[in-house]
Amino acid sequence: MRLSFRTLASLPFAAILAACAGSGTGDDGRLRIVTTVSPITSLVEDIAGELAHITGIVPEGTNSHEFEPAPSDARVLAEADVVFVNGLNLEVPSVQLAEANLRDDAIIVRLGEQTITEDEYIYDFSFPLEEGNPNPHLWTNPPYAKRFAELIKDTLSRLDPANVEAFQANYEELAGRLDSLDAALREATATVPEPNRKLLTYHDSFPYLARSFGWTVIGAVQPSDFSEPSARDLGALINQIREHELPAIFGSEVFPSEILAQIARETGARYLDDLRDDDLPGSPGDRDHSLLGLLVFDFRTIVGALGGDPSALDDVQVDPIGSGASYRE
Repeated sequence: MRLSFRTLASLPFAAILAACAGSGTGDDGRLRIVTTVSPITSLVEDIAGELAHITGIVPEGTNSHEFEPAPSDARVLAEADVVFVNGLNLEVPSVQLAEANLRDDAIIVRLGEQTITEDEYIYDFSFPLEEGNPNPHLWTNPPYAKRFAELIKDTLSRLDPANVEAFQANYEELAGRLDSLDAALREATATVPEPNRKLLTYHDSFPYLARSFGWTVIGAVQPSDFSEPSARDLGALINQIREHELPAIFGSEVFPSEILAQIARETGARYLDDLRDDDLPGSPGDRDHSLLGLLVFDFRTIVGALGGDPSALDDVQVDPIGSGASYRE
């Protein structure tokens, strides 16, 4: 049973532990790592693999912006050595629960705040400046994903020096793949007609990618409060698509949208509804069930729909390093 965060926060910790009895792992000396969204879990799995117990507390296919932790997550957090979060106000309830329950010697690592500076934050339709929450989707930009991986590697190396060489080797493999993805995406982007290098999506997950690769995000359908857009907003989006003559607009695997389908019918743009914001392709154990698999899928979809050739992405390795997905608790 999942309780609201407010209910969870009001319970005595002893009561939470009693409710969660039987969870947890054996004391075998391995690090206990807790993660939030699945792209971060994937990076940690690639670097730590079987050398750690890894628990991702945000289920895949969940709206991570509105996720509230369960009672069982309090126990997992209480046993953790380190918690990796995206930060940038993406996982506020989970961070609050971690702060309330972590041991004194355990740490929370906010990856986003150590990857970009405040002057690099992006605010937009889905994440307006007046609400104070920058767009948190750094992991869709390969150079930022590589920085996340570096921070994870450095943290694990400090906490578990006996396994520094393994962490370093796994990081170097992962970093090389992300560099290959970066180069392949730049090659694929060059095949997209310049007037078509524009994105209109449901959930605005690609602004940092767009800034790095020379694309333009012209809008997003989903408002900051996750409601439906107003008639005025809808009309403005339709006008933008017509003005820019967009060949395609993109929906989300997690946020199905009849509104985007309606916009496509009215404008003649092709509608693709399966981009993945943080929901990894396939299932744990599948070859493409990784952050790299997610990014290659999205980029292949976007480049192809905008009139480009995505074949440069064909040789990017996406399988979890060392079958990392099998290590998740």
